[in-house]
Amino acid sequence: MAVPKKKVSKSRRNQRRAHDALGTVNVVENATTGELTRPHHVSPDGYYNGRQVTTDSVNT
Repeated sequence: MAVPKKKVSKSRRNQRRAHDALGTVNVVENATTGELTRPHHVSPDGYYNGRQVTTDSVNT
């Protein structure tokens, strides 16, 4: 059975986890409503790239 020969220090443990943080989420202003949405996603009112793509909206 594999057993660590030495204790892993807090510094070395935290250095290993340095790349695990979440990145920031990009947001763009929706052209029709002006609210912030994620790019390349359909807005809550059903618009994508300046045209309506869905008829049913979340707000109704």
